[in-house]
Amino acid sequence: MKIERVSTWAIALPADEPLAQAPENPDARRPVVAVEITTDEGVVGIGVTFFGAALTLSLRRAVQQLGELLLGDDPAQMDAIIAKLNRAAGGSGPSGIFTLALSAIEIALWDIKGKTGGQPLWQMLGGDGASVPTYASGAMMRGLPLDRALASAGHLVQTGFTAMKFQLALPESTPESEIERARLIRQTVGDDIELMCDINQLWSLDMALEMGRRLEDIHLAWLEDPTAHDDYAGLSRLASSLVTPIAVGEYLYGLTPFRHLIAAGGTDIVMIDPFRAGGIGAWLKIARLAEENGLRVVSHLAPEIQMHLINAVPNGWTVEYMPWFHLLYEEVVWPQKGQLALPKTPGLGLVFNKEILDRHCMEHDVS
Repeated sequence: MKIERVSTWAIALPADEPLAQAPENPDARRPVVAVEITTDEGVVGIGVTFFGAALTLSLRRAVQQLGELLLGDDPAQMDAIIAKLNRAAGGSGPSGIFTLALSAIEIALWDIKGKTGGQPLWQMLGGDGASVPTYASGAMMRGLPLDRALASAGHLVQTGFTAMKFQLALPESTPESEIERARLIRQTVGDDIELMCDINQLWSLDMALEMGRRLEDIHLAWLEDPTAHDDYAGLSRLASSLVTPIAVGEYLYGLTPFRHLIAAGGTDIVMIDPFRAGGIGAWLKIARLAEENGLRVVSHLAPEIQMHLINAVPNGWTVEYMPWFHLLYEEVVWPQKGQLALPKTPGLGLVFNKEILDRHCMEHDVS
């Protein structure tokens, strides 16, 4: 089998919020890059990657250029392909656009492997296929007014979610107003719901220490990215000082920064983004490192892919259900009572919705 064609799209999806109909900015667009790799036997693998910024068109072109280097190659030789791409363009890495582009291609190759072998991704990776826990994310963003965030929290409980995440570090807020927002969200959902809180690195270390202690009676499952992701010493101080576990990792590129983070004792929970990680293979290496150090892993973005991965590793905990890319696909798995049922179809179990790709396409190319 040989790679015969590579097609890429840059798509500006509507920035919807389907879990509670609570988009932070209803008129915004969410740029994403999609790739199809087609073999001479007609097997098509799909992949995605995400930058969410003004360089999305550059990312699409990077995916296309890397993909063109693989024409005529055997898609089953994944390690050789990744080595080839690293030799060709790895000097522009090991983070940034190169890693993001590599991830899209690598994910598509796994899709081809699954379809060729007749196995879903979770099965290829040694998972048992059982449903995986999930939590609602994206419905209580910091840009929402308090009443809308509380309405979202109540709606998520009513629709069966048993865990959910909200954001703090609101613009022009005070510590008192932040604590009150968290208290009212806890009051709305009740004590039996797992609550996570995301700061997106917006607190200083001193603020994170202060707020982390003041949030302890909210009983959070974790406090996410409370300060700068590469301040390993500061994160270590937080992890050792706070009762609430901290979750870090979504901003890290590749395996090496996770080694530094974990060696420093800088997190209680390892969060992995599949695009910044470098794809599925790199994701698994990071999860294995976490397991060796007694840490659980959770996912960031792309629940349609991440549910396979969380099922496949012994220390996988829960999937972030933030369905930013659901419109890309003809069909996705939606949560039921806080669980995601894994697909039985080979590969990723996903098919691009070509009507959506055409309607929202910013740029497209085929080689």
